[in-house]
Amino acid sequence: MEQQKLKRIPYGMQNWEDLRLSNYYYVDRTRFIPEIEAANRYFFFIRPRRFGKSLLMSMLCQYYDVRKAPLFERLFGDL
Repeated sequence: MEQQKLKRIPYGMQNWEDLRLSNYYYVDRTRFIPEIEAANRYFFFIRPRRFGKSLLMSMLCQYYDVRKAPLFERLFGDL
Protein backbone atom coordinates (compact mmCIF):
# COMPACT_ATOMS: atom_id res chain seq x y z
CA MET A 1 0.00 0.00 0.00
CA GLU A 2 1.44 3.36 -1.06
CA GLN A 3 1.40 6.12 1.55
CA GLN A 4 -0.49 9.22 0.45
CA LYS A 5 1.76 12.26 0.06
CA LEU A 6 0.99 14.81 2.78
CA LYS A 7 -0.09 18.26 1.67
CA ARG A 8 2.10 21.17 2.68
CA ILE A 9 0.96 24.47 4.17
CA PRO A 10 1.48 27.32 1.66
CA TYR A 11 2.75 29.88 4.15
CA GLY A 12 3.78 33.04 2.29
CA MET A 13 3.02 31.66 -1.18
CA GLN A 14 1.55 34.09 -3.67
CA ASN A 15 1.54 32.02 -6.87
CA TRP A 16 -1.67 30.05 -7.16
CA GLU A 17 -0.46 27.86 -10.02
CA ASP A 18 2.54 26.68 -8.00
CA LEU A 19 0.27 25.99 -5.05
CA ARG A 20 -2.15 23.86 -7.08
CA LEU A 21 0.46 21.91 -9.00
CA SER A 22 2.71 21.23 -5.99
CA ASN A 23 0.30 19.58 -3.51
CA TYR A 24 -0.34 22.40 -1.04
CA TYR A 25 -3.44 22.97 1.06
CA TYR A 26 -5.80 25.53 -0.43
CA VAL A 27 -9.07 26.96 0.87
CA ASP A 28 -11.21 27.00 -2.27
CA ARG A 29 -12.48 30.49 -3.01
CA THR A 30 -13.49 29.88 -6.63
CA ARG A 31 -17.15 29.88 -5.57
CA PHE A 32 -16.83 33.64 -5.07
CA ILE A 33 -15.91 34.33 -8.72
CA PRO A 34 -19.54 34.97 -9.78
CA GLU A 35 -19.99 37.39 -6.87
CA ILE A 36 -16.82 39.26 -7.81
CA GLU A 37 -17.96 39.44 -11.43
CA ALA A 38 -21.36 40.79 -10.37
CA ALA A 39 -19.86 43.43 -8.07
CA ASN A 40 -19.72 47.10 -8.91
CA ARG A 41 -17.01 48.56 -11.07
CA TYR A 42 -14.49 48.49 -8.22
CA PHE A 43 -13.95 45.66 -5.79
CA PHE A 44 -12.10 46.51 -2.57
CA PHE A 45 -10.54 43.68 -0.56
CA ILE A 46 -10.40 44.55 3.12
CA ARG A 47 -8.62 41.67 4.83
CA PRO A 48 -5.88 41.48 7.47
CA ARG A 49 -2.25 40.94 6.56
CA ARG A 50 -1.31 37.39 5.52
CA PHE A 51 -4.96 36.57 4.79
CA GLY A 52 -4.57 35.43 1.17
CA LYS A 53 -5.32 38.59 -0.82
CA SER A 54 -2.37 38.14 -3.19
CA LEU A 55 -3.11 34.45 -3.57
CA LEU A 56 -6.74 35.23 -4.43
CA MET A 57 -5.59 37.73 -7.07
CA SER A 58 -3.19 35.15 -8.46
CA MET A 59 -6.05 32.63 -8.65
CA LEU A 60 -8.20 35.12 -10.57
CA CYS A 61 -5.33 35.86 -12.97
CA GLN A 62 -4.94 32.14 -13.66
CA TYR A 63 -8.70 31.75 -14.09
CA TYR A 64 -9.00 34.48 -16.72
CA ASP A 65 -5.65 34.02 -18.50
CA VAL A 66 -6.35 32.44 -21.91
CA ARG A 67 -2.69 31.39 -22.10
CA LYS A 68 -3.39 29.00 -19.21
CA ALA A 69 -6.24 27.24 -21.06
CA PRO A 70 -4.22 23.99 -21.49
CA LEU A 71 -3.76 23.84 -17.68
CA PHE A 72 -7.31 24.86 -16.79
CA GLU A 73 -8.52 21.34 -15.98
CA ARG A 74 -5.49 20.64 -13.74
CA LEU A 75 -5.84 23.98 -11.94
CA PHE A 76 -9.63 24.19 -11.59
CA GLY A 77 -11.07 20.78 -12.50
CA ASP A 78 -11.76 19.56 -8.97
CA LEU A 79 -12.94 22.89 -7.54
